[in-house]
Amino acid sequence: MSASTVPTGGDPLLAPDVLRAQSNAVRSLSGAAVFGGIAVAGAIPAGALLAASIADSAAAAGFAQTSGVLGAALLALPLARIALTRGRRAALTLGYAIGALGAVIVVFAAVERNLILVYVGCLLVGVASAAGLQARYAATDLAAEQHRARALSLVVWASTIGAVLGPNLLNASGNLALNLGLPQLSGPYLISAACLGLAAVILWLFLRPDPYRMAMTIQKKTTGMVNRPSLREGLVHLRQRPRAIMGIAAISAGHICMVMVMVMTPVHMAHVDVTLQLIGLVISVHVAGMYAFSPIVGWAVDSLGRTQMVVVGIIILLLACLISGLAPGDDVVVLGIGLFLLGLGWSCTLIAGSTIVTDEVEPEKRPAVQGLSDLAMNASGAAGGAVAGLVVLLSTYGALCAIAAIPVLALAVLISRPRYRKVASARGQREQ
Repeated sequence: MSASTVPTGGDPLLAPDVLRAQSNAVRSLSGAAVFGGIAVAGAIPAGALLAASIADSAAAAGFAQTSGVLGAALLALPLARIALTRGRRAALTLGYAIGALGAVIVVFAAVERNLILVYVGCLLVGVASAAGLQARYAATDLAAEQHRARALSLVVWASTIGAVLGPNLLNASGNLALNLGLPQLSGPYLISAACLGLAAVILWLFLRPDPYRMAMTIQKKTTGMVNRPSLREGLVHLRQRPRAIMGIAAISAGHICMVMVMVMTPVHMAHVDVTLQLIGLVISVHVAGMYAFSPIVGWAVDSLGRTQMVVVGIIILLLACLISGLAPGDDVVVLGIGLFLLGLGWSCTLIAGSTIVTDEVEPEKRPAVQGLSDLAMNASGAAGGAVAGLVVLLSTYGALCAIAAIPVLALAVLISRPRYRKVASARGQREQ
């Protein structure tokens, strides 16, 4: 970007070439998100059912999900480091490519009936989840402050097509696997490998110019300097910003609640012999709640306030836990309603919390802090997945839903404290 393109006295992010680069970034990130959504959403129920079938244990299903979330947590910081040094394009492409490799490993594990390899493959597929999560932040690198939540939410929304389609391919992909002489539950991972490979290709070819590197170029031209912080400096920066900590807490609490309930719902239904098709339908409805309304959520976050939408998310998540916890395993309608609300509440806390993190952190430090945010999110989700399997093994699905509400209630207590609610918006207003 040349200096002449920066509007005099205006926001350099509103310059024509920056707007074009931002539009291209959102398109490229959204295209990859469609295929990433198919891959990850289809793998979630299949991985849980595959692990449970091999080990004949509900706890094994929970650990399959835990492996995926743990993979996302372990690679969140390395991907953030790559973004800091080489840009978003390199980091996100690598994340999706590793996920494709993981899907191939799960297919092999299904053939060999090897539970350890299932967990290893799920862990690597989880890296694709980490890439998908960091893609939402990449959409904000060149976005003007008043449009950040909407830019972020558009990439989240783009996952809707794939994420809703993925679970509904359980039956068709299972038949594909059987026709190839493979185990039925390996089918979703065949689809995942192909889709994650396509996502990696899209980002490598089309995410140009790199949004983070362009943002740093703009900063250098407008301020005369760019500081490329380490991950350690990002942590120090985060400690000085309680609002950013609250944003991470909102993301993590919503995620752990969602993971705990969602991962055990297919097992809860399978215990009473609900068909794969109906299980896939319920998960699709859940994923629709997660993604389909994200542009509306993004608009509300920009227009009504970040904190207000975190509160809305808290209320919806608590209602989801109540409805799901009271539903019998064969009540597809009530479980569908509960899982839909679970996804919608997650969307509110994710988008509002992520926007708070971006607002509160200086541009050059964002990848480092955002990586820490995704680490906290996925580590809490991994713990939730492990706990979920054990709770259902030792107690009931209803008890699990009650326990899943605890971190959401803790978030409600945290957000009620004045130091976490005080914030100036882009228009100089204060959230109440």
